[in-house]
Order: sequence, then C-alpha cells, then structure tokens
Amino acid sequence: MKAKIPIEYEKGFTEFLNCKIDLSKRVFIPRIETEFLVKKAIKEIKKRDRAQVRVLDIFAGSGCIGVSILKNVKNSSVDFIDIDKKAIEQIKINLRLNKISPKRYGIYQSSFFEKLKSNKYDLIFANPPYVAEERLKEVGVSVLKYEPIRAFLSGKKGLDHIKKFLKEAEKFLSREGIIYLEFDPKQKEDIKRILRLHRYKDIQFFKDQFRKYRFVKVKTR
Repeated sequence: MKAKIPIEYEKGFTEFLNCKIDLSKRVFIPRIETEFLVKKAIKEIKKRDRAQVRVLDIFAGSGCIGVSILKNVKNSSVDFIDIDKKAIEQIKINLRLNKISPKRYGIYQSSFFEKLKSNKYDLIFANPPYVAEERLKEVGVSVLKYEPIRAFLSGKKGLDHIKKFLKEAEKFLSREGIIYLEFDPKQKEDIKRILRLHRYKDIQFFKDQFRKYRFVKVKTR
C-alpha cells in the first residue's frame, strides 16, 4: 500500500479545541482521542476552586494539550516538556499563533523531569510514546513514513516511557494533584500493575469516544 502524506501536513495545521495548531515542523499529529480527553479534563478544571491552576504538558509534541488549556482556562499556567528540538520550536510557534502571553508558560527541552527541579503542578498531562515494537506492523503506513517514530515508539511492549514517567511523576504533583495519562487500550492491565507498583491508589480508567479504554486519571497518593 502506498503511503499518502497526512492531510494535516499538507495543510500545515490542524484544529484542536478552538486552537489552530501549526505542524510545519512535522511533529506528531494531534489525535482526536487526545482532543476528547482534554475537552473532558478542561470541564473538570473549570470546576476546581483555585485562583491559579498550574499544569504540566509532558511529551508535548505540538503543544496542543497545553495550548488548548491556556486558551480555554483563563486562570491556568502551563510548562511544556519535550526532548525533541523540533517540538520545542513547534510549541513556540503555536503559542505565538494562539496569542498566549509569555507570562503564562515555560518551555523545557528535556528528557522527562530533569530540568524541573522542585516544580509542583495541579495537573500533569502525559501523552507519551506508547506503541510497542512487537506491534509495529499494525501502525499505518503513512504514520511510519511521515510521522516522527520517536514520538510514538517505546520499547518492546510500548511501556518504556510510561514506566519511567510514573516512577517520577508523583514528586511533581501538588497536594490533590492529578495525572492524566494516555495509553494503548491493550496496555490497561499493565498500566494498572505499574500504578500499584508505585503505590498510586486513586485510579480511574475511562474510555475514548470509540469505547476503548485509553486514559487513566490518577490523583495524589
């Protein structure tokens, strides 16, 4: 089957929760499942009685999660983390494109949490690489040809980034902080095991719009 260039790359952008997300650096294309999660989370954020909501968007890619929160939640501030230089450039472009004040965000080129020091967040959004090497044949040919493989591939079982993230994430949550994590539906039981290993207790799995378990919401222990 011949791989077709994704239409989002042809157009140079996509829409994500009232935001225009530029894709000129060819970062990973935001998925509608992720948009479904963030829309649900924004509704919950707006119910929280806080003067300021501090958010971390880790494995940020295009920055679509953090940008949409900044655009839709007036009392939010967001730090963005990605290891890829192109992603960092893309995040900056999208923040400018959506007219977000520099006073409301920070950007870190980093692998995981190394550059955050003692930062604490009310919410951490993580959409890490989670495709398993052993299931690579199931990935669409256009994804394999055109999208950055480091943005979605994560070891034999697809759990390498998730394991490291969950081992460290709790240290960066504020009191009553929440983690939103996206994963492959087939990884649900593995995710549950990893969370229990690290003694997370308040765990809620929920489905995407296609009725597949794809997200977990975890509160501070």
